[in-house]
Amino acid sequence: MTIKWDGHSHTKFCKHGHPDELDRYLDRAVELGFERYSVTEHPPLPDRWIDDAPLMAELAMGFEEMPAYFAYVREAKKRYEGRLDVTVGLEIDYLHDRFAFTERIVDPWADALEDIVVSVHYLPGRGGMRCIDYKPDDFKTNLLDYYGSMEQVVDAYFDHVELAIETAARLPGRKRIGHLGLIGKFRQALPPIDEGQMRERLEKALPLLVRANVGVDVNTAGLRVATCGVAYVPEWLIRACVDAGVECVYGSDSHKPEQVGFGWDYFERAMRREAKPGSRNP
Repeated sequence: MTIKWDGHSHTKFCKHGHPDELDRYLDRAVELGFERYSVTEHPPLPDRWIDDAPLMAELAMGFEEMPAYFAYVREAKKRYEGRLDVTVGLEIDYLHDRFAFTERIVDPWADALEDIVVSVHYLPGRGGMRCIDYKPDDFKTNLLDYYGSMEQVVDAYFDHVELAIETAARLPGRKRIGHLGLIGKFRQALPPIDEGQMRERLEKALPLLVRANVGVDVNTAGLRVATCGVAYVPEWLIRACVDAGVECVYGSDSHKPEQVGFGWDYFERAMRREAKPGSRNP
């Protein structure tokens, strides 16, 4: 851990975020001693990606907003030069069988992109693609009832994570997989997830990350979600990634200025704690 870095954050361009200006986030980062701050907003989604018009309107900016977004972050980057390394990025959704759409997002901005977080927010479900992190009742109706068990949903999620790693490897800039444990956001409101299954699938993803040279977004947002209560990347996996040479970057996933730096102590503790030699469960 060489620098204090928040690698996952949002702005007023986020449709489910906060209208505060980016300077409020950046000033908070400076106050907390961060040296680098990655702005990673949600880019456009395909039309009717989710068959729910009100929800679609909350998920991502439109193509027409992209120039303004990039100009906005670039201007902040210049203003904070010498105080904070502001990097220009996106949180790109893994879009199953739609890589051409991802290319349409990325290609015009490839020279400007410094950081890309690739996240799995959607799975095939009842009536088409469904959000995995919208509401517990929506998850139950459109995913759990569709797949038949939490075990099947978890496997479908990690199948998509593995494909997302392949996608990330094809993109410019520094690449990370976002909030690997997001499937557990509603763990306290839905049937329990088999922790052994989660560990097995996370362990299976690790060599894929190594081969693809893709990092991990150590996302702490789950700690502030009432139905979750844990970070989206467990400490054992952070240490396993470090041992394997996979870059781990703290991510507050801030959607409000006051969330900048949230959970940094969790990340710092995990990064500083050494795994016991030969132990698979330190």
